[in-house]
Amino acid sequence: MQFDKSAFQFLSDLKENNNREWFFERKEVFKEHQNHAKEFYGTIRENLEKHDEIDQFKLFRIYRDVRFSKDKTPYKPHFAGSFSRTGKSLRGGYYLRIRPGESFLAGGFWEPNKEDLQRIRKEIELDATEFRDLLNDKKYQKYFGGKFDGDELKSAPRGFDKNHPDIDLLRKKGFIAVRNFTDAEVFTPNFLEEIDNSYKALRPFFNLFSDVLTTNLNGENII
Repeated sequence: MQFDKSAFQFLSDLKENNNREWFFERKEVFKEHQNHAKEFYGTIRENLEKHDEIDQFKLFRIYRDVRFSKDKTPYKPHFAGSFSRTGKSLRGGYYLRIRPGESFLAGGFWEPNKEDLQRIRKEIELDATEFRDLLNDKKYQKYFGGKFDGDELKSAPRGFDKNHPDIDLLRKKGFIAVRNFTDAEVFTPNFLEEIDNSYKALRPFFNLFSDVLTTNLNGENII
């Protein structure tokens, strides 16, 4: 199964005509593309469930919340969906956005709550060896460039030594793995396979962070 090129064209046109009048006249066409997108993301979930436990899938609405945004365009010119892992012990989630010129997949911890972020930082402060090993993993480097994406502080977080040897990791406000795709890559016959291979490469990442977030600094289970 491949992503529908006509749906891709619809998203390109929507970006150029991001207004309610244009969209209303083509709402039935949008629904057809949306149904195809659901099938496409459904196939991704089926592939994921062959090697991970998935609790739920969410295809995000195309409508934007413009109440607190300077950008008042009413629609998102893309399809995006997330896949949540099952249970308290399996942390992390998968994400995919398909947008002309700006498609990418991701996984990890975008805005962890303060308790989770503090727990991760304390683990890094104590011993970052496993985090460095993850970043140096050949598959993680192949698919995600051997780095964590996400926002970071300009200096050390409060209570942490600014001269710590792993300050680059301690400054992170989130821990995300991102892989970008060109439009040509989106339409290759093996796009679904590339998505799934990328998600498989995330498992050591999820395993490490799940272990950290379900134990205390002594390694004792807390769930």
